[in-house]
This record gives sequence, structure tokens and C-alpha cells, in this order.
Amino acid sequence: MRLESRDGRLEGTTENLDAFRQRIRDQRIRDTARRRLLAGRQGNRTTVTLSKQAAAVGVVNFSLGAPLGDIVLEIESDDLDAVIDHVAESTVDRQD
Repeated sequence: MRLESRDGRLEGTTENLDAFRQRIRDQRIRDTARRRLLAGRQGNRTTVTLSKQAAAVGVVNFSLGAPLGDIVLEIESDDLDAVIDHVAESTVDRQD
């Protein structure tokens, strides 16, 4: 991840969401993550907020107004559906 400080905020950029995907799978929250990613979608971008406190210990916790503030995660792609499918594929009606 490339990190830079901008306007009093720390911003990171990455091309690889595999670690985020794996945490979602390990925590068994794929459907929740998928719902949140789809709900935050606007055009070719989706935005979700994560708890800083949970992230500090390696846990994905979708948040709205955590006491310590939130991490804003924005994902942008020309094929956002494919990215959401990769990061948080649905477990409903799966054919395994």
C-alpha cells in the first residue's frame, strides 16, 4: 500500500484487496460485507466505513460513527461488480 499524508489525513492506495478479502472470509462475514459494499455503491465507486479500534487488531468491523473515528474505505473500479464479487462473493444460493 502506498501511504501519504494529505490535508491532515492519512491516505493509502493499493491495487490488491486480497488481505481484506481473506479477513472477510476468515471472519465469515462475506454476505454482510457484500451488502455493505453494494449499499455504498455510487457509479464505479463504493464506500464503507470500518472501525479503527477493530482494525488495529486485524478485525473487519463495519462501523458508523465509532468513538475513535472510522476508517473510510473507497474502492473504485471500471468493473466494480467483479471487484465486489471477488472481495465478498455471496454465500446465498451457491453451487459448490
